[in-house]
Amino acid sequence: MRLALLLTLATLVAPLPGAQDARIEPRTGPWLAWLESPGGHIPFDLALNRIGERWTATIKNGAERIEVKRVDWDGSALVFHIEPYDSTVRGRVLEGGKRMAGEWKRYSGPNTWMRMRFGAVAGVRPRFRMRRPEAGAPEIDGRWAVQFARDEHPSVGVFETQDDGTVHGTFLTTLGDYRYNAGIFDGERLFLSAFDGAHAFLFKARLQDDGTLAGDFWSRDAWHDTWTATRDPEAALPDPLGLTKWVGSIPLADVYFPDLDGRRRSLADPAFEGRARIFFLFGSWCPNCNDATEYLVELDRRYGDKGLSIVGLAFEFGDDFERNARVVRAYAKHHGVTYPMLIAGTSDKAEASKAFPLLDRVRAFPTFVFIDARGFVRAVYTGFSGPATGQDHVRLREVFERLVEELAGHTVKRRR
Repeated sequence: MRLALLLTLATLVAPLPGAQDARIEPRTGPWLAWLESPGGHIPFDLALNRIGERWTATIKNGAERIEVKRVDWDGSALVFHIEPYDSTVRGRVLEGGKRMAGEWKRYSGPNTWMRMRFGAVAGVRPRFRMRRPEAGAPEIDGRWAVQFARDEHPSVGVFETQDDGTVHGTFLTTLGDYRYNAGIFDGERLFLSAFDGAHAFLFKARLQDDGTLAGDFWSRDAWHDTWTATRDPEAALPDPLGLTKWVGSIPLADVYFPDLDGRRRSLADPAFEGRARIFFLFGSWCPNCNDATEYLVELDRRYGDKGLSIVGLAFEFGDDFERNARVVRAYAKHHGVTYPMLIAGTSDKAEASKAFPLLDRVRAFPTFVFIDARGFVRAVYTGFSGPATGQDHVRLREVFERLVEELAGHTVKRRR
Protein backbone atom coordinates (compact mmCIF):
# COMPACT_ATOMS: atom_id res chain seq x y z
CA MET A 1 0.00 0.00 0.00
CA ARG A 2 2.78 2.39 0.96
CA LEU A 3 4.64 1.59 -2.29
CA ALA A 4 1.50 2.26 -4.31
CA LEU A 5 1.06 5.62 -2.57
CA LEU A 6 4.66 6.60 -3.31
CA LEU A 7 4.23 5.65 -6.96
CA THR A 8 1.06 7.73 -7.15
CA LEU A 9 2.79 10.77 -5.63
CA ALA A 10 5.72 10.33 -7.99
CA THR A 11 3.33 10.32 -10.91
CA LEU A 12 1.66 13.52 -9.71
CA VAL A 13 4.92 15.45 -9.39
CA ALA A 14 6.53 14.06 -12.56
CA PRO A 15 6.94 16.67 -15.33
CA LEU A 16 4.28 16.61 -17.99
CA PRO A 17 5.28 16.12 -21.64
CA GLY A 18 6.60 19.44 -22.95
CA ALA A 19 7.00 20.92 -19.45
CA GLN A 20 10.77 20.89 -19.80
CA ASP A 21 10.51 23.01 -22.96
CA ALA A 22 8.16 25.38 -21.10
CA ARG A 23 10.95 26.21 -18.62
CA ILE A 24 13.59 26.77 -21.30
CA GLU A 25 13.92 30.27 -22.67
CA PRO A 26 14.57 30.93 -26.36
CA ARG A 27 18.07 31.55 -27.59
CA THR A 28 19.09 35.13 -28.22
CA GLY A 29 20.64 36.17 -31.51
CA PRO A 30 19.59 35.51 -35.11
CA TRP A 31 16.62 33.37 -36.13
CA LEU A 32 15.04 32.44 -39.42
CA ALA A 33 11.27 32.87 -39.10
CA TRP A 34 8.43 32.22 -41.51
CA LEU A 35 4.68 32.39 -42.03
CA GLU A 36 2.81 29.61 -43.79
CA SER A 37 0.92 30.90 -46.85
CA PRO A 38 -0.94 29.08 -49.63
CA GLY A 39 2.11 29.72 -51.82
CA GLY A 40 4.60 28.30 -49.34
CA HIS A 41 6.66 29.68 -46.49
CA ILE A 42 7.12 33.47 -46.28
CA PRO A 43 10.54 33.70 -44.59
CA PHE A 44 11.96 36.70 -42.75
CA ASP A 45 14.94 37.37 -40.51
CA LEU A 46 14.45 37.86 -36.79
CA ALA A 47 16.88 38.73 -34.00
CA LEU A 48 16.06 38.21 -30.31
CA ASN A 49 17.63 40.40 -27.66
CA ARG A 50 17.45 40.30 -23.88
CA ILE A 51 18.65 42.75 -21.23
CA GLY A 52 17.85 41.48 -17.76
CA GLU A 53 14.22 40.41 -17.81
CA ARG A 54 13.35 42.61 -20.79
CA TRP A 55 13.02 41.05 -24.23
CA THR A 56 13.10 42.91 -27.54
CA ALA A 57 13.34 41.81 -31.15
CA THR A 58 14.34 43.10 -34.56
CA ILE A 59 12.62 42.09 -37.80
CA LYS A 60 14.90 42.36 -40.83
CA ASN A 61 13.80 42.73 -44.44
CA GLY A 62 16.70 43.64 -46.69
CA ALA A 63 17.96 47.04 -45.55
CA GLU A 64 15.03 47.61 -43.19
CA ARG A 65 15.19 47.06 -39.44
CA ILE A 66 11.91 47.03 -37.49
CA GLU A 67 12.42 47.30 -33.75
CA VAL A 68 9.84 45.33 -31.77
CA LYS A 69 10.08 47.08 -28.42
CA ARG A 70 7.45 45.07 -26.59
CA VAL A 71 8.08 41.33 -26.39
CA ASP A 72 6.35 39.45 -23.57
CA TRP A 73 7.67 36.17 -22.15
CA ASP A 74 4.99 34.11 -20.38
CA GLY A 75 7.21 31.21 -19.39
CA SER A 76 6.49 29.09 -22.44
CA ALA A 77 6.08 31.50 -25.36
CA LEU A 78 7.20 34.87 -26.67
CA VAL A 79 4.54 37.34 -27.77
CA PHE A 80 5.75 40.04 -30.19
CA HIS A 81 3.63 43.22 -30.32
CA ILE A 82 4.39 44.92 -33.65
CA GLU A 83 3.59 48.64 -33.58
CA PRO A 84 1.78 50.62 -34.78
CA TYR A 85 -0.35 47.82 -36.22
CA ASP A 86 -2.75 45.79 -34.11
CA SER A 87 -0.49 42.85 -34.85
CA THR A 88 1.00 40.13 -32.65
CA VAL A 89 3.09 37.02 -33.19
CA ARG A 90 3.01 34.32 -30.53
CA GLY A 91 5.73 31.69 -30.67
CA ARG A 92 5.81 28.74 -28.25
CA VAL A 93 9.41 27.82 -27.45
CA LEU A 94 10.38 24.23 -28.29
CA GLU A 95 13.40 21.93 -28.62
CA GLY A 96 15.50 23.43 -25.87
CA GLY A 97 14.96 27.02 -27.00
CA LYS A 98 16.03 26.37 -30.60
CA ARG A 99 12.62 26.46 -32.27
CA MET A 100 9.33 28.36 -32.04
CA ALA A 101 5.88 27.55 -33.38
CA GLY A 102 2.71 29.59 -33.14
CA GLU A 103 0.60 32.15 -34.95
CA TRP A 104 0.59 35.65 -36.42
CA LYS A 105 -2.65 37.49 -35.71
CA ARG A 106 -3.66 40.89 -37.06
CA TYR A 107 -6.87 42.88 -36.62
CA SER A 108 -8.58 43.39 -39.99
CA GLY A 109 -12.04 44.66 -39.08
CA PRO A 110 -14.82 44.43 -36.50
CA ASN A 111 -14.62 40.99 -34.87
CA THR A 112 -12.27 39.90 -37.67
CA TRP A 113 -8.67 38.74 -37.36
CA MET A 114 -6.29 37.59 -40.05
CA ARG A 115 -4.30 34.55 -38.86
CA MET A 116 -1.30 32.67 -40.24
CA ARG A 117 0.83 29.88 -38.77
CA PHE A 118 4.27 31.01 -37.59
CA GLY A 119 7.50 29.10 -37.16
CA ALA A 120 11.15 29.91 -36.47
CA VAL A 121 14.52 28.21 -35.94
CA ALA A 122 17.54 29.67 -34.17
CA GLY A 123 20.71 30.48 -36.06
CA VAL A 124 21.87 32.17 -39.24
CA ARG A 125 20.13 30.52 -42.19
CA PRO A 126 19.30 31.65 -45.74
CA ARG A 127 15.73 32.65 -46.48
CA PHE A 128 15.67 30.40 -49.53
CA ARG A 129 17.86 27.35 -50.07
CA MET A 130 19.04 27.80 -53.64
CA ARG A 131 22.29 27.46 -55.49
CA ARG A 132 24.33 30.60 -56.11
CA PRO A 133 24.34 31.73 -59.75
CA GLU A 134 27.25 30.55 -61.84
CA ALA A 135 29.70 32.98 -63.40
CA GLY A 136 28.21 34.51 -66.52
CA ALA A 137 24.63 33.70 -65.49
CA PRO A 138 21.94 36.29 -66.26
CA GLU A 139 21.55 39.11 -63.73
CA ILE A 140 18.38 40.44 -62.17
CA ASP A 141 19.64 43.92 -61.25
CA GLY A 142 17.88 47.02 -62.53
CA ARG A 143 14.38 48.24 -63.38
CA TRP A 144 11.68 46.05 -64.86
CA ALA A 145 8.30 46.95 -66.33
CA VAL A 146 5.88 44.76 -64.36
CA GLN A 147 2.26 43.83 -64.98
CA PHE A 148 0.21 42.14 -62.28
CA ALA A 149 -2.70 40.25 -63.84
CA ARG A 150 -5.26 41.67 -61.40
CA ASP A 151 -4.11 45.29 -61.72
CA GLU A 152 -5.12 47.42 -64.68
CA HIS A 153 -2.19 49.78 -64.10
CA PRO A 154 1.48 49.02 -64.79
CA SER A 155 3.97 48.50 -61.99
CA VAL A 156 7.74 48.73 -61.72
CA GLY A 157 10.16 46.22 -60.19
CA VAL A 158 13.55 47.32 -58.88
CA PHE A 159 16.11 44.68 -57.89
CA GLU A 160 19.70 44.87 -56.64
CA THR A 161 22.12 42.02 -55.89
CA GLN A 162 24.11 42.50 -52.69
CA ASP A 163 27.75 41.59 -52.04
CA ASP A 164 26.68 38.40 -50.26
CA GLY A 165 24.67 37.25 -53.28
CA THR A 166 21.24 38.00 -51.83
CA VAL A 167 18.79 40.21 -53.71
CA HIS A 168 16.97 43.23 -52.33
CA GLY A 169 13.95 44.44 -54.26
CA THR A 170 10.61 46.16 -54.31
CA PHE A 171 7.66 46.81 -56.59
CA LEU A 172 6.21 50.27 -57.23
CA THR A 173 2.49 50.52 -57.99
CA THR A 174 0.06 53.39 -58.43
CA LEU A 175 -1.22 52.72 -54.89
CA GLY A 176 2.17 52.54 -53.18
CA ASP A 177 5.23 50.31 -53.08
CA TYR A 178 5.67 46.80 -51.69
CA ARG A 179 8.43 48.07 -49.41
CA TYR A 180 11.51 46.04 -48.48
CA ASN A 181 11.83 42.50 -49.86
CA ALA A 182 14.83 40.19 -49.72
CA GLY A 183 15.68 36.87 -51.32
CA ILE A 184 17.82 35.36 -54.04
CA PHE A 185 18.14 34.93 -57.81
CA ASP A 186 20.03 31.85 -59.02
CA GLY A 187 20.26 32.90 -62.66
CA GLU A 188 16.91 31.30 -63.46
CA ARG A 189 14.56 31.60 -60.47
CA LEU A 190 13.75 34.65 -58.32
CA PHE A 191 12.42 34.38 -54.76
CA LEU A 192 11.63 37.43 -52.58
CA SER A 193 9.78 37.79 -49.29
CA ALA A 194 8.88 40.36 -46.63
CA PHE A 195 7.08 40.64 -43.30
CA ASP A 196 6.64 43.94 -41.45
CA GLY A 197 3.75 43.27 -39.10
CA ALA A 198 1.16 44.26 -41.70
CA HIS A 199 2.48 42.98 -45.03
CA ALA A 200 3.42 39.34 -45.58
CA PHE A 201 4.66 38.96 -49.17
CA LEU A 202 6.05 36.12 -51.24
CA PHE A 203 7.20 36.63 -54.84
CA LYS A 204 8.34 33.80 -57.10
CA ALA A 205 9.36 34.09 -60.75
CA ARG A 206 11.25 32.22 -63.44
CA LEU A 207 13.37 33.74 -66.19
CA GLN A 208 11.89 32.88 -69.58
CA ASP A 209 13.78 32.06 -72.78
CA ASP A 210 13.03 35.55 -74.13
CA GLY A 211 14.54 37.24 -71.06
CA THR A 212 11.24 38.16 -69.41
CA LEU A 213 10.08 37.08 -65.97
CA ALA A 214 6.85 35.23 -65.18
CA GLY A 215 5.76 34.36 -61.69
CA ASP A 216 3.37 34.41 -58.76
CA PHE A 217 2.65 36.78 -55.89
CA TRP A 218 1.09 35.80 -52.57
CA SER A 219 0.04 38.29 -49.90
CA ARG A 220 -0.86 37.25 -46.36
CA ASP A 221 -3.29 34.35 -46.01
CA ALA A 222 -5.37 34.51 -49.19
CA TRP A 223 -4.34 36.93 -51.94
CA HIS A 224 -2.73 35.46 -55.05
CA ASP A 225 -1.83 37.07 -58.36
CA THR A 226 0.41 36.31 -61.31
CA TRP A 227 2.86 38.75 -62.83
CA THR A 228 5.18 39.24 -65.75
CA ALA A 229 8.12 41.60 -66.18
CA THR A 230 10.29 42.94 -68.99
CA ARG A 231 13.64 44.57 -68.37
CA ASP A 232 13.25 48.31 -68.98
CA PRO A 233 15.62 50.91 -67.47
CA GLU A 234 13.02 53.60 -68.26
CA ALA A 235 10.08 51.80 -66.61
CA ALA A 236 7.88 54.29 -64.77
CA LEU A 237 4.43 54.63 -63.22
CA PRO A 238 1.69 56.94 -64.51
CA ASP A 239 2.04 60.46 -63.12
CA PRO A 240 0.71 60.31 -59.52
CA LEU A 241 -0.36 63.95 -59.85
CA GLY A 242 -2.78 63.00 -62.63
CA LEU A 243 -4.60 59.96 -61.23
CA THR A 244 -7.08 61.55 -58.82
CA LYS A 245 -9.13 64.68 -59.51
CA TRP A 246 -10.36 67.33 -57.11
CA VAL A 247 -14.06 67.92 -57.72
CA GLY A 248 -14.76 70.21 -54.75
CA SER A 249 -18.46 69.38 -54.82
CA ILE A 250 -19.04 71.14 -51.49
CA PRO A 251 -17.14 73.88 -49.59
CA LEU A 252 -14.49 72.87 -47.07
CA ALA A 253 -16.56 74.64 -44.43
CA ASP A 254 -19.31 72.07 -44.94
CA VAL A 255 -17.07 69.02 -44.45
CA TYR A 256 -16.87 67.90 -40.81
CA PHE A 257 -15.02 65.08 -39.09
CA PRO A 258 -14.46 64.36 -35.39
CA ASP A 259 -11.02 64.88 -33.90
CA LEU A 260 -9.52 62.30 -31.56
CA ASP A 261 -11.49 63.77 -28.64
CA GLY A 262 -14.78 63.50 -30.52
CA ARG A 263 -15.20 67.22 -31.31
CA ARG A 264 -16.62 67.97 -34.76
CA ARG A 265 -14.11 69.95 -36.80
CA SER A 266 -14.62 71.59 -40.17
CA LEU A 267 -11.89 71.32 -42.80
CA ALA A 268 -12.11 75.12 -42.96
CA ASP A 269 -11.32 75.40 -39.23
CA PRO A 270 -9.05 78.45 -38.70
CA ALA A 271 -6.67 76.19 -36.76
CA PHE A 272 -5.97 74.32 -40.01
CA GLU A 273 -5.15 77.40 -42.09
CA GLY A 274 -1.70 78.00 -43.50
CA ARG A 275 0.16 79.40 -46.48
CA ALA A 276 0.45 75.78 -47.59
CA ARG A 277 -1.90 73.01 -46.50
CA ILE A 278 -1.79 69.25 -46.95
CA PHE A 279 -4.80 67.04 -46.33
CA PHE A 280 -3.34 63.57 -45.76
CA LEU A 281 -5.75 60.66 -46.35
CA PHE A 282 -4.29 57.64 -44.56
CA GLY A 283 -4.93 54.58 -42.41
CA SER A 284 -2.95 53.52 -39.36
CA TRP A 285 -3.11 49.95 -40.73
CA CYS A 286 -1.32 50.91 -43.96
CA PRO A 287 2.50 50.43 -44.18
CA ASN A 288 2.86 52.96 -47.01
CA CYS A 289 0.95 55.46 -44.85
CA ASN A 290 3.39 54.78 -42.04
CA ASP A 291 6.31 55.56 -44.36
CA ALA A 292 4.50 58.70 -45.52
CA THR A 293 3.81 59.79 -41.95
CA GLU A 294 7.51 59.62 -41.12
CA TYR A 295 8.16 61.97 -44.03
CA LEU A 296 5.29 64.34 -43.16
CA VAL A 297 6.60 64.64 -39.60
CA GLU A 298 9.89 65.73 -41.14
CA LEU A 299 8.14 68.24 -43.43
CA ASP A 300 6.15 69.59 -40.49
CA ARG A 301 9.35 70.12 -38.54
CA ARG A 302 11.12 71.82 -41.46
CA TYR A 303 8.28 73.93 -42.83
CA GLY A 304 5.81 74.35 -39.97
CA ASP A 305 7.14 77.76 -38.97
CA LYS A 306 7.10 78.80 -42.64
CA GLY A 307 3.35 78.36 -43.01
CA LEU A 308 2.82 74.64 -43.66
CA SER A 309 -0.29 73.12 -42.08
CA ILE A 310 -0.91 69.36 -42.24
CA VAL A 311 -4.20 67.67 -41.34
CA GLY A 312 -4.37 63.88 -41.13
CA LEU A 313 -7.66 62.26 -42.18
CA ALA A 314 -7.77 58.70 -40.85
CA PHE A 315 -9.77 55.96 -42.55
CA GLU A 316 -9.77 52.94 -40.25
CA PHE A 317 -11.07 49.37 -40.06
CA GLY A 318 -14.73 49.62 -39.04
CA ASP A 319 -16.72 52.50 -37.58
CA ASP A 320 -16.05 52.07 -33.85
CA PHE A 321 -15.02 55.64 -33.03
CA GLU A 322 -13.57 54.89 -29.60
CA ARG A 323 -11.37 52.14 -30.96
CA ASN A 324 -10.31 54.14 -34.01
CA ALA A 325 -9.44 57.19 -31.92
CA ARG A 326 -7.37 55.03 -29.57
CA VAL A 327 -5.52 53.37 -32.45
CA VAL A 328 -4.81 56.66 -34.24
CA ARG A 329 -3.65 58.28 -31.00
CA ALA A 330 -1.17 55.43 -30.51
CA TYR A 331 -0.13 55.79 -34.16
CA ALA A 332 0.53 59.50 -33.66
CA LYS A 333 2.62 58.80 -30.57
CA HIS A 334 4.59 56.10 -32.38
CA HIS A 335 5.58 58.50 -35.17
CA GLY A 336 5.87 61.69 -33.10
CA VAL A 337 3.01 63.40 -34.96
CA THR A 338 2.09 66.87 -33.67
CA TYR A 339 -0.25 67.98 -36.47
CA PRO A 340 -4.03 67.45 -36.00
CA MET A 341 -5.65 64.15 -36.97
CA LEU A 342 -9.34 63.53 -37.60
CA ILE A 343 -11.32 60.30 -37.87
CA ALA A 344 -12.70 60.56 -41.41
CA GLY A 345 -14.29 57.18 -42.08
CA THR A 346 -13.66 53.53 -42.83
CA SER A 347 -10.95 51.93 -44.95
CA ASP A 348 -13.43 50.71 -47.58
CA LYS A 349 -12.60 52.91 -50.58
CA ALA A 350 -16.20 53.20 -51.77
CA GLU A 351 -17.25 54.39 -48.32
CA ALA A 352 -14.18 56.63 -48.07
CA SER A 353 -15.15 58.27 -51.37
CA LYS A 354 -18.58 59.06 -49.93
CA ALA A 355 -17.07 60.42 -46.72
CA PHE A 356 -14.64 62.63 -48.65
CA PRO A 357 -16.65 63.72 -51.72
CA LEU A 358 -14.11 66.38 -52.66
CA LEU A 359 -12.24 63.88 -54.87
CA ASP A 360 -13.61 62.02 -57.89
CA ARG A 361 -12.89 58.95 -55.73
CA VAL A 362 -10.42 57.71 -53.16
CA ARG A 363 -8.07 55.41 -55.07
CA ALA A 364 -5.27 54.92 -52.60
CA PHE A 365 -4.16 55.25 -49.03
CA PRO A 366 -2.23 57.45 -48.80
CA THR A 367 -3.50 60.36 -50.90
CA PHE A 368 -2.29 63.95 -50.46
CA VAL A 369 -4.20 67.15 -51.27
CA PHE A 370 -2.09 70.33 -51.56
CA ILE A 371 -3.98 73.60 -50.95
CA ASP A 372 -2.72 77.19 -51.13
CA ALA A 373 -3.41 80.06 -48.73
CA ARG A 374 -6.51 81.15 -50.67
CA GLY A 375 -8.05 77.70 -50.37
CA PHE A 376 -7.41 76.63 -53.96
CA VAL A 377 -6.33 73.04 -54.56
CA ARG A 378 -3.03 73.03 -56.41
CA ALA A 379 -2.32 69.29 -56.59
CA VAL A 380 -3.61 65.84 -55.62
CA TYR A 381 -0.92 63.18 -55.26
CA THR A 382 -1.99 59.51 -55.28
CA GLY A 383 0.02 56.80 -53.51
CA PHE A 384 3.52 56.97 -52.06
CA SER A 385 6.92 55.65 -53.14
CA GLY A 386 8.68 55.09 -49.84
CA PRO A 387 12.36 54.81 -48.90
CA ALA A 388 12.57 51.22 -50.20
CA THR A 389 12.25 52.60 -53.75
CA GLY A 390 15.55 54.49 -53.65
CA GLN A 391 15.74 57.17 -56.34
CA ASP A 392 11.98 57.10 -56.83
CA HIS A 393 11.59 58.18 -53.21
CA VAL A 394 14.17 60.92 -53.75
CA ARG A 395 12.13 62.22 -56.70
CA LEU A 396 8.92 62.12 -54.64
CA ARG A 397 10.59 64.23 -51.96
CA GLU A 398 11.65 66.74 -54.59
CA VAL A 399 8.06 67.02 -55.87
CA PHE A 400 6.59 67.43 -52.39
CA GLU A 401 9.13 69.99 -51.25
CA ARG A 402 8.81 72.01 -54.44
CA LEU A 403 5.03 72.14 -53.97
CA VAL A 404 5.32 73.13 -50.31
CA GLU A 405 7.86 75.84 -51.07
CA GLU A 406 5.79 77.25 -53.92
CA LEU A 407 2.61 77.28 -51.84
CA ALA A 408 4.30 78.76 -48.80
CA GLY A 409 6.01 81.40 -50.91
CA HIS A 410 9.43 80.43 -49.66
CA THR A 411 12.47 78.95 -51.29
CA VAL A 412 14.22 76.83 -48.73
CA LYS A 413 17.72 75.50 -49.31
CA ARG A 414 17.58 71.77 -49.95
CA ARG A 415 19.55 69.32 -47.88
CA ARG A 416 22.50 67.75 -49.61
